[in-house]
Amino acid sequence: MPRIRGSRAGRRRRTAVVAVLVTGSAMLTGPDPAAAGGAPPSPPAVPRLDWSRCVPGSAFDCATAKVPLDHDDPGGRTIELAVVRRKATDPERRVGTLFFNPGGPGGPGTVQMPQNYTSFPQEVRERFDIVSWDPRGVGSSTAVNCFASPAESAEWNASHPAGFPVGEKERAAFTASYEELGRRCERRDPELLRHVSTADTARDLDLLLAAVGEDRLTYLGISYGTMLGATYANLFPDKVRAMILDGNWDPRAWTNDASDEDPRLTSFQRLGSDRGAAETLEEFLTLCGAATTDRCAFSAGSPQATRAKFEELMVRLRKQPVHGWTYAGTVAAAVNGFYVVHPGWTRLAATLQDLWQGRAPAPAPLPPPPAVPEPDPYLGEEQATAVFCGDSPHPRDPAAHHPLEELSAARAGDVGRFWVWSSGGCATWPAVADHRYRGPWDRPTARPVLVVGTTYDPSTPFSGARAMAAELADARLLTLRGHGHTALLNPSSCVRAHESRYLVDGTLPPPGATCEQDTPPFGAPRPSGGVSTGGGGTAGALS
Repeated sequence: MPRIRGSRAGRRRRTAVVAVLVTGSAMLTGPDPAAAGGAPPSPPAVPRLDWSRCVPGSAFDCATAKVPLDHDDPGGRTIELAVVRRKATDPERRVGTLFFNPGGPGGPGTVQMPQNYTSFPQEVRERFDIVSWDPRGVGSSTAVNCFASPAESAEWNASHPAGFPVGEKERAAFTASYEELGRRCERRDPELLRHVSTADTARDLDLLLAAVGEDRLTYLGISYGTMLGATYANLFPDKVRAMILDGNWDPRAWTNDASDEDPRLTSFQRLGSDRGAAETLEEFLTLCGAATTDRCAFSAGSPQATRAKFEELMVRLRKQPVHGWTYAGTVAAAVNGFYVVHPGWTRLAATLQDLWQGRAPAPAPLPPPPAVPEPDPYLGEEQATAVFCGDSPHPRDPAAHHPLEELSAARAGDVGRFWVWSSGGCATWPAVADHRYRGPWDRPTARPVLVVGTTYDPSTPFSGARAMAAELADARLLTLRGHGHTALLNPSSCVRAHESRYLVDGTLPPPGATCEQDTPPFGAPRPSGGVSTGGGGTAGALS
């Protein structure tokens, strides 16, 4: 599940890169040996995957793949990728392998694919081996880890405020904290920091595809995973069998339209995450206010009264935290709480009501023990920072962030402040990615791509789905009228049916198709999970 960290348990911060070299029709950073007069490098060896049960009694298999640190230097240093697989439950009808990326950046597939396995459509689980992996730099793969011990990591986490900095003193502490993080990371493994870009991971994915014995990719990526999928589709367009991109980032906004010279806004401002979160907050307060308090504990009896109540609570928290809950920490908790409607919105409403009444919010109930034990890798904030900051241009002056915060606050309110500072650490990040894909995004793919967008998404606004569908050479947009971050994590039977047909035999949803979520916020489940509307259209049979 994609995570935006707003607490000391972990926050995602990001940074920028510069320099570009055009190689062929793809814009990639880094040297080109052939252009320099040397022979092109030999292709990297296909990794060998020796599968075994992740733990005794598990239904999941694990393996380790060795890949080059630098794909342009296949004979040089190698790194390891941790890979996980759940085999098709109906092997007689197996179609192939579905690769899954859970987003982030920094999402560990070895953890999040098993956690979310039952969210995949039943027919997909029956007919595909589902494979995921911890991308380079992350989790149980060769990871960016800038601390000698958990105690050091915890000490660093405590050196800056929860959520985002408020006031000049906290902004200074924030900047100093992330400068220190950059120094630590640069000392420990500077070479790795320069080779964790999305393009590097797309090339890893191509090697994993060969490692499972297939030559065409079937893929599902959510959130940041949509950028990985779009990058792969344009680096290896002839290898796309079927690709679902759910919760999309606008690729031109991500690369700043291939211009690093003047990144006036942060990445998340260009992506519109602040506006998406503001629209989702407005929906939360409207729907909560229209519900009774037994369905939404924070309801004040009407949408207008509930909005006023929220605004007053923010004013109170600015003046005085409640049992350690600060204004900034509460805003971060709200954005996090919007991601998964059930149970996130109900729990968020209860938290806000506790704070309104001056009580310490009750901790969220612990989930039941997983049926399958899962890996528990180190997932420090520096892992996402290294990926994010190596790919997307960002203001390099820490002093620029406070004016940008005020800009986002003017257009998106409290949640805008959160999104600006979510990449604030990028200003002082020391590394520059050696390779980064910068377009084009419209190379014709062997098969069309299915783009799924949710109308009220607090992280990847619906505008990103529209942009992704428009940028790709051949894509079909499926609209989910609903709330939360990605359709995978906020179920719609309608979306699942379309995705199953597309992945199995290539049938696209009709043009203009629209679905609804099975259970709306604070409401009773719909009997059918929504309906699809639109004209006809297919992609043709797949094999």
